[in-house]
Amino acid sequence: MTMPKIHRKVRMGMVGGGEGAFIGALHRMAAALDGRIELVCGAFSQSMDNTLRTGASLGLQEPRLYASYEEMIISEASRSPDERMEFVAIVTPNHLHIPIAKLAISHGFHVMSDKPAGISLSEVNAFADQLAKTDALYGLTHTYLGYPMVWQARAIVRKGTLGPLRKVYVEYPQGWLASNLEADGAKQAVWRTDPARAGLSGCMGDIGSHAHSLVEFITGDRMSQLAAYLNTHIDGRRLDDDGAVQFRMEGGATGTLIASQVCAGEENALKIRIYGEDGGLEWHQMEPNTLVERAANGPVQLHRAGADKSLDKEALARCRLPSGHPEGYIEAFANLYRDFAACIRAGERGSARGVPGIKEAMRGMAFLVAVVESDRNGHRWIDLLGPAENITVRTMA
Repeated sequence: MTMPKIHRKVRMGMVGGGEGAFIGALHRMAAALDGRIELVCGAFSQSMDNTLRTGASLGLQEPRLYASYEEMIISEASRSPDERMEFVAIVTPNHLHIPIAKLAISHGFHVMSDKPAGISLSEVNAFADQLAKTDALYGLTHTYLGYPMVWQARAIVRKGTLGPLRKVYVEYPQGWLASNLEADGAKQAVWRTDPARAGLSGCMGDIGSHAHSLVEFITGDRMSQLAAYLNTHIDGRRLDDDGAVQFRMEGGATGTLIASQVCAGEENALKIRIYGEDGGLEWHQMEPNTLVERAANGPVQLHRAGADKSLDKEALARCRLPSGHPEGYIEAFANLYRDFAACIRAGERGSARGVPGIKEAMRGMAFLVAVVESDRNGHRWIDLLGPAENITVRTMA
């Protein structure tokens, strides 16, 4: 009997995500789910003690645990090609995303970064220019774009089933910042409400960016203009914890985006509704296996995740279980990592198929800049101009 070809795992390093960090553990679970990625090294915390404890709990040897991301990237680059990490997962506060990514690609490593891509549009655009001169892949973990029913919604829109799009409503209410957690020293709240680490926006940067990416991904269209209102409900809080955006799409649809982290009692209630001339779609992140399709003059149809051959092939490719077996956030996250690893092995460069990349990174930063600019200028309408490769933001007269 001939031995099948052994497929070597893609080797991953991680910056951030140490003991006490919520999102790092989720990244590791997602990366490990398909057995195609192996965590081989990490700089998990600014505290070396934390990094050592985290690494030990994950079965990593001390020589592959580093005091800083600079040390990790430089040291890993000096290792043999069949031993060194192949990509780095960045799960730090926002202000470190671009510095780590720049150093990584300059040493020949691919990058999977948490969102938003950075803290300014200029630094993200400059990074895009640097990325274009390398063979590195760059991915952005807009996790909700890994859900099968999000891809099914995208396929329905692309087929023209809804007719010309007219209206989009997207909302993302949370309640976890309804009190002054940062004043009590809560780690996740402290950095997310600090402009130096979170960037120019709090709530909009943290969850409004997810809502924005969902709109543009499903519709296949781009926001061209917006007017925004930002609010800060907690005394002493330095960044927005609530906001609303009116927007226009290049294709003519209009919409409303709401994001808030002070909706007491809410969990993670991301929801999107899209309406065209001939019908509409509705999807809820907390009930992710169902996509509701409504015809203008016909029945309501429920699309269900699972082994349903009627689903679009891209949606079906992201279903992991038979119909009726719930799957959700970890699986959606894992779809991004699975596709990223496959593209590394295929030798792709720039952006990985099926994974948000540098264009989405620039679009997301342009959205945040426009939101803040509009709010600061009396909620005036703002143009988001230019191709995805060279985005600028302009206040309209």
